[in-house]
Amino acid sequence: MEFRQSSKLNDVCYEIRGPVVDQANALEEAGHSVLRLNTGNPATFGFDAPEEILQDIIRNLPRAHGYSDSRGILPARRAVVQYYQQRGVDGVTVNDVYLGNGVSELIQMAVTALVDDGDEVLVPMPDYPLWTAVVRLAGGKAVHYLCDEGADWFPDLDDIAAKITARTKAIVVINPNNPTGAVYPKELLEGILDLARRHQLMVLADEIYDKILYDDVEHHCLAALADDVLTLTFNGLSKSYRVAGFRSGWLVVSGPKQHASDYLEGLTMLSGMRLCPNVPAQYAVQAALGGHQSINDLVLPGGRLAEQRDVAYRALNEIPGVSCVKPKGALYAFARLDPAVHRIVDDERFVLDLLLREKIHVVQGTGFNWPRPDHFRFVTLPRADDLETAINRIGRFLATYRQV
Repeated sequence: MEFRQSSKLNDVCYEIRGPVVDQANALEEAGHSVLRLNTGNPATFGFDAPEEILQDIIRNLPRAHGYSDSRGILPARRAVVQYYQQRGVDGVTVNDVYLGNGVSELIQMAVTALVDDGDEVLVPMPDYPLWTAVVRLAGGKAVHYLCDEGADWFPDLDDIAAKITARTKAIVVINPNNPTGAVYPKELLEGILDLARRHQLMVLADEIYDKILYDDVEHHCLAALADDVLTLTFNGLSKSYRVAGFRSGWLVVSGPKQHASDYLEGLTMLSGMRLCPNVPAQYAVQAALGGHQSINDLVLPGGRLAEQRDVAYRALNEIPGVSCVKPKGALYAFARLDPAVHRIVDDERFVLDLLLREKIHVVQGTGFNWPRPDHFRFVTLPRADDLETAINRIGRFLATYRQV
């Protein structure tokens, strides 16, 4: 008897760790050095966790042996409440905070509790592909709204409005955006909230990069802009505090919770089914949110992350036929391959060929549910000199690469 995967996995994909990863692993096993620019993993590139976070976890290990409350430990949830009070979000209590094994687990819980077969969720295009995957896995339909490259990758409000139907349950907003690095102005966010308000949609705000901002750009917390729209805010420690392996994230429910009691009962049930989040990592939350915000030193002019963003932006735009909108936040560049210069018809094949020849691993744009094979995402975490060398090698590859 042959066992096959569930039909629930039809059309579910996550190309950041997709088939090309297997080839990258095989190259490394054969002795090759592969530059992994497919995942935003700070530790790989020499970004260390803040010492005070590590010390808090070590000190609390003796009390972290057992299960915690299914939502998470009280000091961590209280620290999250205080963080959002400082951001201007009213009415949030510790019972509105769910800690999770990374934001990824909480996204799956939130969508599973909401979506019935055939329900629709508005997801940005391009997107962080987990959002599309979990909507499909829950039996729903991910309807992709356009983020406009010609307008700094901002969402198109008219396109969002045109795609709202009677089956639409929620809208996902990723800000700062992965993969584009866009950071949305307040007026645009208020426009999205107005659509949610008029059509009675839940807002799912993915704000994991809210501290990784460049050029004095300001991040506006969606939940702080409307107390009459049910908003689920997702955030965590992986990126801003360089502890991706701890899997320490949170979900905050705000807005008119009285209209969502049945949904929240389902969310709480799913929270209990996983027993609890990883307990040792929960002890990192209070120290992180209450201590020195070391990420600020990295994103200011002259800081390592800012310098690497600048190098990546300049070097990518110097390649003939390649352009890139300057990222204002996050850890990525979403580069465009001009179809008149680089006639790519299969962008997965492009990234595989780049990997095989140059031993550089990037992710194809269609892996982020972009509809055309003319983009790729590039992680800006390597040191500036290494980034410049890698991008020059990509340019050298493109100079002779042909698909048609």
